[in-house]
Amino acid sequence: MIGVSQVELHHGSATDVGLVRSANEDAYLANPPVFVVADGMGGHDRGDVASGIVIEEFARLAADGYDAARGAEVIASTLQAVQDRILAYDAEQRANGAPASFSAGTTAVVALLVDSDDGPRWLLANVGDSRIYRHTDGLLEQVSVDHSLVQEMVEAGQISAEAAAVHPSRNVITRALGGSALPGSVSGEADFFLMPLAAAERLLLCSDGVSGMVSDEQIGAILGGCEDPRDAAEQLVAAALSAGGHDNATAVVVDVVGLTHTDPYDSDAQRVSLEQKLGALP
Repeated sequence: MIGVSQVELHHGSATDVGLVRSANEDAYLANPPVFVVADGMGGHDRGDVASGIVIEEFARLAADGYDAARGAEVIASTLQAVQDRILAYDAEQRANGAPASFSAGTTAVVALLVDSDDGPRWLLANVGDSRIYRHTDGLLEQVSVDHSLVQEMVEAGQISAEAAAVHPSRNVITRALGGSALPGSVSGEADFFLMPLAAAERLLLCSDGVSGMVSDEQIGAILGGCEDPRDAAEQLVAAALSAGGHDNATAVVVDVVGLTHTDPYDSDAQRVSLEQKLGALP
């Protein structure tokens, strides 16, 4: 049976503070087979710390390995570790004189290769309104479902999806990691999606600084028009800036390109190829 370690992935990533924010509270991890985007909540205290904790905890999986047959448990336990660390950080800050309302928080989207009886699959998870898209056969589809007030209004039939995109409460999320001061929020609970690799030839993980600034039509056009995932990620962030850059913008693009070869992956050759494309080499 084909295992997770035999799947060949190419990826690209980009992030930018944007044109309005003074600090970048987004963070990301692109370390096959673990991919994460976390968007620290700018309306809360030290969102950069919260998003950084997400990346630190998932980086342990990339560095130490994980049981690919128990992917949901692996993600859930990692998210719980994130939640515990953020709440401990909040308590420490309040003990050191921060206001009683101090509360760091972050969203997270995760893509993890896992094993199943039918071979490797993507296990995708989200908390908050950062998004996961798949782009296959020229078609773009949002896989994750936003944990947001406007999404709940759409599902209740109160507003349309088009109205949700410009609603004044579109940035109000209903789930987060940390964010203990969020009234009525559910902390830490993720939704999971299991997907065959063939159904997600290209994945996009992004913060709402991308999805909130760039239309799905434009996202699809960029993902469909860039062969190299590095170019795709950079163009998505650039498009967010061109649209106004109202928030931090982060994109991670992952391609399933086949099975690994016997020879090790030549990262130096990949780097040279990129430099040639950019004109740094003859």
